[in-house]
Amino acid sequence: MLQKRLKSIFQKSFIRNVLLLVTGTAGAQLITVLVSPIITRLYGPEAFGIMGTFSAIANIIIPIAALTYPVAIVLPKKDNEAKTLIKLSISISMVLSIISLFIIMLFHNQITNIFNLTSISNFLYLIPMVFIFAGFMQSAKQWLIRTNQFSINAKANFYQSVIINSSKVGIGLFYPAASVLVVLTTMINGIRAFIMIAYSKSFNIFFQRTKSGGEKNIGKTAKKYMDFPLYRAPESLLTGISHGMPVLMLTAFFGPASAGFYNVGRNVLSLPTQLIGEAVGDVFYPKIATDHRNQIKITKHIQKATLALAGIGIVPYGIVILFGPFLFSLVFGEEWVMAGEYARWIALWSFSNFINKPSTKSLAVLNAQMYHLMYTVFGLIVRIGVLLIGFYIFKSDLVAVALFGSAGAILNVGLITVALFLSRKR
Repeated sequence: MLQKRLKSIFQKSFIRNVLLLVTGTAGAQLITVLVSPIITRLYGPEAFGIMGTFSAIANIIIPIAALTYPVAIVLPKKDNEAKTLIKLSISISMVLSIISLFIIMLFHNQITNIFNLTSISNFLYLIPMVFIFAGFMQSAKQWLIRTNQFSINAKANFYQSVIINSSKVGIGLFYPAASVLVVLTTMINGIRAFIMIAYSKSFNIFFQRTKSGGEKNIGKTAKKYMDFPLYRAPESLLTGISHGMPVLMLTAFFGPASAGFYNVGRNVLSLPTQLIGEAVGDVFYPKIATDHRNQIKITKHIQKATLALAGIGIVPYGIVILFGPFLFSLVFGEEWVMAGEYARWIALWSFSNFINKPSTKSLAVLNAQMYHLMYTVFGLIVRIGVLLIGFYIFKSDLVAVALFGSAGAILNVGLITVALFLSRKR
């Protein structure tokens, strides 16, 4: 009886596709976990702080590299419209790359001084490449999701992890400099996009020239999905800023080492989200999009997925909350014990971020992008406020991180509540 039940579960396309993505991501994360103790001992907290500062800026840019048009690729009924969205997305990322290069060339010193980015001053010229790589990666990823080529996403996750982590170790044995970590961080999305496109059954769509009259189609498509750049892109930008703010502020107030502690703690605690949360979200998105088009209520889907993720995540995040300092000093070395203290509080936020993936995916399907933007603006104000309280009133990096983690958890629970309310209403 149990065997038949398990067989029926694994025959369901949703579960099967989630497992495909989880398998690839699990392999990628296993490599990351195995080499992390070596990498942290090779480079040290300050190098990770410099990489973290650059990553914070890159992570602000990446979601808006194509003004979030790639997210819409899953939605059209016809593939031709989805292909037009791919061309639009890649074109936008290239234009923004060129614009960013000119801005950096003209205002390099001003940007460095205003935002206190002295430690990564020379690396700012890598930002245009971040735009291009992110545009290709996002377009390829959403096309693979649309066409149910989930196994390619899994391969891309795994191979990219092998290339990046082996490079960090191999180069770090001879030249353990922060510049190595920054350059490899820049290349992550480019490597992943190349693997996705190379393995895709219809990779040629990324390089086909637009046919006569294609510009009009691109213009019409851009107008049709204007909600994405109008509402989702600002929301993604503000989310990126709120996620990157702790690293930038820790660097400014307490130096690169503190940012390094936070960066390692955040990276470790994002592993379950990357392993399971993103996989569930990627498979969940096209399913609820189809149901919504067919006028089927998606509230139960959101509830079930959220509760399932909560059941999965409570154990790993709970362990970090209880034993964070001991675990981090044991795995990464004694100099990383403060990262474990940070991790206790980051775990609260990370757990809530882990379980809210179904809710955030549903907001695009429910045409609730404006609500998401308004909620994100409110959340950014709260997060900046609690960080400033920690820095200026308590004058403590640990208190600032604790307040930030707690506020993030409360905000994510609020977002889940809003998504459930809107799904019932619509």
